[in-house]
Amino acid sequence: MPETPLRTVPPRTVRRWLLAVRDVQAREEMDSPDCDPAQLERTYAQFPLINKVVARWRAVYRKSIRPLLSNTRETTLLDIGCGGGDIAAGLARWAARDGLRLSITAIDPDVRAIAYARTHNVLPRLEFRSVHSSALIEEGAAFDIVISNHLLHHLGQEELALLLQDSQKVARRAVIHGDIARSPVAYALFSAGTLPFFPGSFIRRDGLTSIRRSYRAAELQAAVPRGWQVESAAPWRNLLLWSPADAHA
Repeated sequence: MPETPLRTVPPRTVRRWLLAVRDVQAREEMDSPDCDPAQLERTYAQFPLINKVVARWRAVYRKSIRPLLSNTRETTLLDIGCGGGDIAAGLARWAARDGLRLSITAIDPDVRAIAYARTHNVLPRLEFRSVHSSALIEEGAAFDIVISNHLLHHLGQEELALLLQDSQKVARRAVIHGDIARSPVAYALFSAGTLPFFPGSFIRRDGLTSIRRSYRAAELQAAVPRGWQVESAAPWRNLLLWSPADAHA
């Protein structure tokens, strides 16, 4: 009886399973201007839970932001691409609890995001604006700290370069861009962990798309100009960092 030949898995399929390359063609549904408004609202409402588990800005605040704050001098922070505003609101609350003076401006060009953020995050020293970072450059604005959360993977190469240029122009002391690090393990865990939850929102579908679009640390380092540093943070996180001191070192 002749032997049945073994079926081989095409290399392209293996690479796709291993997320070997960024899926730059994938698009998140919530970015569409005509996406379902009810699902978008639920997505914004569910971001705080997802970001608490995945983005871990509490740890970033303790390590990198809180040491720059003062209880007597006002420190300013810009959150670019703030979405529903939960990261900016969290930073405002943590600083207030620590008795530190932090004034936050959170921006997003999507008017839907800003409308939600203004309604659900009414806090002292926290302002939401529907503008692009380039508008702040034209205004001559400057901030001590500039951050973003899960923004880098949305951008094409030219958009990324513009974001980094704008960040450098407005930041006096530090820039911290936090994003997902692409990993097949992260993809599998997020897929399984979110399957029973988050009905009626874009959380699961767009989250998986975000992982496929995101950078690995070495890829991100290769994509940014000299002077920017990529720091890996567990679990499956990249922090893209810059400061004026590093630029002139």
